[in-house]
Amino acid sequence: MKKIIRVWDLPIRLFHWLLVICIVGSFITVKIGGNAMEWHARVGYCVLSLIIFRICWGFIGSHHARFIHFVPSPRGLLNYLSGKAKAGLGHNPLGALSVLALLCSVGLQAITGLFANDDIAFEGPFSKYVSSSTVELLTSIHYFNEKVLIVLIVTHLCAIFYYQKFKGENLIKPMLLGDKEIDPSEEARYLPSDLGQASKDGGLQRGFALVLLSVIAVILGYLITR
Repeated sequence: MKKIIRVWDLPIRLFHWLLVICIVGSFITVKIGGNAMEWHARVGYCVLSLIIFRICWGFIGSHHARFIHFVPSPRGLLNYLSGKAKAGLGHNPLGALSVLALLCSVGLQAITGLFANDDIAFEGPFSKYVSSSTVELLTSIHYFNEKVLIVLIVTHLCAIFYYQKFKGENLIKPMLLGDKEIDPSEEARYLPSDLGQASKDGGLQRGFALVLLSVIAVILGYLITR
């Protein structure tokens, strides 16, 4: 009989899929250009709110969402690559690095967008607070990082396909439903501490996450529109 463990709480799952929607929306609106750039900016503000929330949740959220429980040390990464360390139920060490890279790239894209200026249809709300040379630099970073982000997203999708096709591990289902099904024969692959530690995902946890995200969005909205 398979063991079912709650790995991803509802706040993390909603964060993940809302971020996917926002990233797709940002690519679509920037390619359309013109009046759609106003929506590109709004999507960017949503992305930044989500990223700030995820960073906060990485410290105060559920067990498997916390950075301390899945971000590897250099030695931990080497041990995992050499087969000396077991994987966690959430992100394995390589997956953790992929998550961090995506968070950094998406966050950088959202932040630089606040200062970007394309001299046509968009001027970031914070561009007026810095020099023109700084605006030019941050705009260049915004354009270059778009390519970096595409590479990271493609790598992420390829990893999902690889685990599904060659390792028989469905990474999408747990991110949809929250639970991971562990066959008794597979338990030896995971850390014993993880197998006995399900993520909290009750009403209090979800309510707190909603309040946190709302506060972040309100503060960010105030700073952008003032």
